[in-house]
Amino acid sequence: MTTRRRRTGPQLLAAGPAPAVLLALLLALLLSGCADPGGSAAEPRPTAAAPVTPAPAAPARSDPASAPAAPTPAGTLLVTDFGADTVTFVDPARGAIGSVRVGTAPYAVAVGADGRAWVSTAEGVAEVDTRARALVRTVPLRTDTGPAGTGEYRGGAMGLALSSDGTRLYVGVNVPGRSGVLEVVDTAKGEVTGAAAVGRRPFDVDVSPDGRQVYATGHDSFDVTVVAADGLATRRIQVAPYGTEGGLGSWLKPHYAAVRPGDGKLLLPFEGERLAVVDPVTGQVAIEPMTADTHQHGATLAPDGRLLVVGSGPVTGDDRGPSLTVRDPDGSERVHPLGVPHENVAISADGRTAYVTGGFTRDGYWDGITLVDLDSGTTHRLEAGHRPLGVAVL
Repeated sequence: MTTRRRRTGPQLLAAGPAPAVLLALLLALLLSGCADPGGSAAEPRPTAAAPVTPAPAAPARSDPASAPAAPTPAGTLLVTDFGADTVTFVDPARGAIGSVRVGTAPYAVAVGADGRAWVSTAEGVAEVDTRARALVRTVPLRTDTGPAGTGEYRGGAMGLALSSDGTRLYVGVNVPGRSGVLEVVDTAKGEVTGAAAVGRRPFDVDVSPDGRQVYATGHDSFDVTVVAADGLATRRIQVAPYGTEGGLGSWLKPHYAAVRPGDGKLLLPFEGERLAVVDPVTGQVAIEPMTADTHQHGATLAPDGRLLVVGSGPVTGDDRGPSLTVRDPDGSERVHPLGVPHENVAISADGRTAYVTGGFTRDGYWDGITLVDLDSGTTHRLEAGHRPLGVAVL
């Protein structure tokens, strides 16, 4: 047992060797201070004859489970765990470094300059402080989408995008069995301030370079809905380079889009065979050839104008396997095989590495990310999250 050190009187410090009786009495006095009347150990109690000077308090130890996380380093990946209720922070060099609960089946993520991330879930939109790695709040949807569910056809929030100034968040809402809704969230107030009707199952939402228009890609309605940021007036543009035969059962639908900064046109890949280039002003759709010959999902643009497109794998016996297409502005392409299905893609700040999520909205998903070196084409798989779907670079 540890006891506090008692002060001794000057006469004891000056004295020579103590007699045996005096030593026995002193020992008894010390032992009496450690006994608790109830039989448990206790700190010695001060007395008038022997005042006690309290020892300095030891610094409290932090509980690792509850201690605030270290600030999140720049370049960390944030992925949505579509197979769980979390987002996971991933160090590209060593894997997952933490996660935050955000709600059922998180789908997409958008990150603002202020370090806040917005995550679409079956229950609404979660706001996450990425620096502290903590949930700030959940914004409920205005639209009734039924009980929170999981899987590819679940209701709730899907694609989303922030306005350039970060004051508004545009959220595509899937309403099972009918057309979708684009809801507008005031990011300061954390509440929905407006809504507009869009196509069915809005996989993706994008904002024009000037911020004046919002684009919702309706997967099950073969279209892009152009929504005016002010007033929320809408126009529908059909995007169906293979036609609409087969309706809801067709594989040949739009999934994700990328907005080209130079001219504001939307780029939507189809089946590794056709790239639909949509002019949102005129509504005209031009078709350019692609070479991967595989079912395609996620798309993003690199800082130098290259288009990166995820090939998720075959949907018919004639399709090739999963891949990442890197398409130069002149239309030339390089196709990197990936081996297993993937869903979405983000690119590092220096434009040299692509991060491709293994979540995939259909069967065949896996719990990890593939890192693709865009110069050499070499790949490296990294375990991360639970069916990681959306991805952003912090």
